[in-house]
Amino acid sequence: MRIFLAGIATETNTFAPFPTGWRGFEEGGLHHGDASRNDPGTFGEIARAWRGLAERDGHEVVESLFAFAQPSGPTVRSVYESMRDEVLAQLERDGPFDIVLLGLHGAMIADGYDDCEGDLLQRARAIVGPDVKIGAELDPHCHLTSTMVEAATAIVLMKEYPHSDYVPRAHELYSICRDAVAGRVHPVSAVVDLRMVGFYPTTSEPMASLLQSFFEAEKIPGILSVSFAHGFPWADMPDVGSKMLVVADGDERLAFETAQRLGARIYAEREKLLPRYPKIEAAIDQALGLPGLVVLADTADNPGGGAPGDDTRLLASLRARKLTHVAIGCFWDPVLAATCAEAGVGARLAMRLGGKCGPASGTPIDLVGTVRAIEETHAQGGLGPARQPMGLSVWIEADGMDIVVCSQRTQTFSPDAFTGLGIDLKDKRIVAVKSSQHFHAGFAPIADTIVQVATPGTLQMDFAAMPYTKRDGNYFPRVPDPLSRN
Repeated sequence: MRIFLAGIATETNTFAPFPTGWRGFEEGGLHHGDASRNDPGTFGEIARAWRGLAERDGHEVVESLFAFAQPSGPTVRSVYESMRDEVLAQLERDGPFDIVLLGLHGAMIADGYDDCEGDLLQRARAIVGPDVKIGAELDPHCHLTSTMVEAATAIVLMKEYPHSDYVPRAHELYSICRDAVAGRVHPVSAVVDLRMVGFYPTTSEPMASLLQSFFEAEKIPGILSVSFAHGFPWADMPDVGSKMLVVADGDERLAFETAQRLGARIYAEREKLLPRYPKIEAAIDQALGLPGLVVLADTADNPGGGAPGDDTRLLASLRARKLTHVAIGCFWDPVLAATCAEAGVGARLAMRLGGKCGPASGTPIDLVGTVRAIEETHAQGGLGPARQPMGLSVWIEADGMDIVVCSQRTQTFSPDAFTGLGIDLKDKRIVAVKSSQHFHAGFAPIADTIVQVATPGTLQMDFAAMPYTKRDGNYFPRVPDPLSRN
């Protein structure tokens, strides 16, 4: 068999203050046919998994563009079209193929395109024809559109949040498509719209038990794959929301009934699934009353959801209480990072931190700090084996707190974002991280308690009040029981 690999991925926050352009993809990873060999990130790991499986089975692999950008605003139209057309031109030029495997996100929006993945899948289908097997791996924070499902042979989503299972899901998708070519399975898909908008970490109940029910359902004869599309709430597009996807072997009724049954379990828990996090002052009070190391998550200023990563308000509250034994990061402030690098290790200077990207970033904080460490190309552990680049990064000590500033925008995934600069977390009472949930995989093993904080910022979780203009208002939590209206 001949297998074609490609991927274009970013998560678009249409409420973010800046667009996604070439620089975002160059920083995140732009690989023209060599991601499986040279990309240390998540999509490089997916490409390596697919190449390894295909070559193990004796198949020929043609690898095209793999491109990833940190979440931010809509992708510039010419940038998306250029990447899309590169993939499609190679697909047509180097064909025919038996399988097309695409590593996508599922929530990419560009100027003029509410559904970039659907657009790419539909155009790929037009090139290869109806018989070639097209598989797509998506992030669960996707907008699962009918265009995507109809164009693909099979779609598989990462199940876990944090998304540490992207390599197992790549294996799952490969197996389905390989077996479909051989005639051993005949994938059919069913989607059930739950009319919910929400946020669903799988590390806590009731979502943890619901996650296990997906794995149990995959043991049913005839079920090939079960996926829960969480949806990405911070995007104004018609299909935003939560959906169940089931892929079955030739049995559309089984696929639909399974999706309906699993979706009903999620829907029944919708009130319990709403995030109810303490605000900043209450969260700090809670942390101070707890023993051991407490990790506070700045959920609304998460670059992994399109936020700038330079909001100062959690830091301002910690400083106002004159707390020590605190570490906080990672602030995206390339100007300050460069200033500190120029000054050098040991320099003590007045500095202005954060608050640079608009109202959602709060106001800048002026402080006097000491530069304790500088790393020209700092990186942190990510999800699974992938490393997350942070660019020029510095450790600043100020007011008894240790602050990490980076020049490449990223959420805080792992303790080595701090320890890699020399910050010892063992004596800390509070570690504050800019992340909504992905930090959990790295920090849970060292934290005595984790507190997710309802901070101000770009990623607000009052989903009933989202200023959507493109989807209808019949969804939970805006409507208590939206399915009863159908």
